[in-house]
Formats: sequence, structure tokens, C-alpha cells
Amino acid sequence: MTGVPALSAHGLGKRYRRRWALQDCDLEVPTGRVVGLVGPNGAGKSTLLNLAAGLLTPTSGSIEVLGGRPASGAEQLAKVGFVAQDAPTYNSLSVADHLQLGARLYPRWDAELASAKIERLGLDPRQRAGRLSGGQRAQLALTLGVAKRPELLLLDEPVASLDPLARRDFLQDLMTSVAEQELSVILSSHLVSDLERACDYLIVLVGSRVLLSGDIEELLAAHHRLTGPRRDISRLPADQHVISERHTDRQTTLLIRTDQPVLDPAWTVTPLTLEDLVLAYLGSDRPSTPARPSLEVQR
Repeated sequence: MTGVPALSAHGLGKRYRRRWALQDCDLEVPTGRVVGLVGPNGAGKSTLLNLAAGLLTPTSGSIEVLGGRPASGAEQLAKVGFVAQDAPTYNSLSVADHLQLGARLYPRWDAELASAKIERLGLDPRQRAGRLSGGQRAQLALTLGVAKRPELLLLDEPVASLDPLARRDFLQDLMTSVAEQELSVILSSHLVSDLERACDYLIVLVGSRVLLSGDIEELLAAHHRLTGPRRDISRLPADQHVISERHTDRQTTLLIRTDQPVLDPAWTVTPLTLEDLVLAYLGSDRPSTPARPSLEVQR
């Protein structure tokens, strides 16, 4: 699959009656990356993941996953694993029952991998899923998704309800699977700390539209905080695109995006953290600012 994007969308939109849950979505996510998908509630994150999994069909535009239309056949279904937000399991089935179900449903099922993960997690194969803790159910759902041996794993806020320790264990197990299986992953999360720990690629969705996407290191390198004497931002160089601004009587603080060095000596230039970057775009009232081509890197 070299050269084929993990996910490619062009003009993608999904409408529920009069409301657009996702609109004018253009994305090309390279394979081999762990992608953080972030945005406020109602931004379209779950809709995008459900479209990629083939659980929804687009209202407009197109989407391809690993070079094929989502859920277009058994071969395409086998390529994609999906763990929904509530880490769905069957309460009346035991852990062992879930593994047997996976073996029957998934042609690429890796029984040895699944058993090893269950043993490492300390889960009792006889225990019913309904009696597992939230963290244990999430780990069981992740085990099912990974043992399916997909090429792309979609995770819709799988750690949202977990305590910090369970969340750490979940992410560590995920990263082990990524390293061992060379997975591509798209992980939806509200927690920037999780994105920093696990992800190397970022997508920011706000108001049903993609505002930013690209390699995290390159995005951070292209954004800066400028602090200096108060000034009119209309006089900034054309290559400096303002994402957010704050003014006092004497001082201006800007978060900008630019591919060029900042040469004005009046500015104090400081780098951003990933949290700074995400919050700036989530709170941006300048939807036209990030309309430049995203910093997507094909590797």
C-alpha cells in the first residue's frame, strides 16, 4: 500500500436533515502515522470516523480509506478496525467469548496476539464483560480491534471515561501495537496530553470543517507567539497569518503562522506547545486564516 493514503477525503460532507455534521472536508492522511483528531463537541469528529469505517455514507463529496471505498466489501472491511467511544462489548459474553467471536468474524484474526494481550492485561477469560471496569472494557475493545490485524485503526475517544492510570495503560498498549504491527491510527481525543504522548500528526476540526492538518513537528515549527508593543496587525508582513490576537493598552500578543523567519526586532518570539496550538485554533474567530494548504507530509 506504499503511496496510498490511509484516508483521503475531497469535499466530504454529511448532513442530518438541515444540519451539516461535516462539510467541505479535504484531507489526505499518510499511512504509518498516529493521527490525533481534536475538536469541540459537535465538530464532526465522530462523523468523520464513522464515514471512514463505512457506518455512514456521505451526503456530498468522497472518502477513500487505504485506496478503497469504506465497507465496500469483505477485503476492505478487514483492513479497518474501529473502537467506538463507549468501547462496545457484549455484557453477557465472557472475555473468552469475545475472542471466539473475533476469530469467527475476522479473516485476519490473530488468536495468539489476542490471548497474549488478555494475559498481559490480567483479564480473566471467564469474566463477563458486563462486570469489567471501564478501563478493562476499553482494553478488551482495543484487543479486539488490534487482533483483527487491520491496516488502519480508528479510535473514537476510547479513553474519555477512564481514570489517568487506565488511560496511560491503554495508550501504552496502543503504542506497543503500533510498533509491532506498523498500524496507521486515527485517535479522536479531547485530551491534548494524550495527543502529545501518542500522536505525530494532527487534525483540528471546528464547526464541521477542517481548520488544520499536518505533521505535528512541522505545524509547531510554523507557528509562533509574538509579544511586543501594541500595534495594528494590518501592518504585519503578508506572510504572517494571524491565528489569534490579544491586546492591552501597551502590548500586543499574537499567535501567527508563517513559513518565514520573524525579523522584526520589536517582537519577542516564543515557540508554542501543542496545547497552545490546539487551543488557538479551537478558539479562533478567523475561519479564513487557515485556508492555506495544510502541512501534510507524505512518507
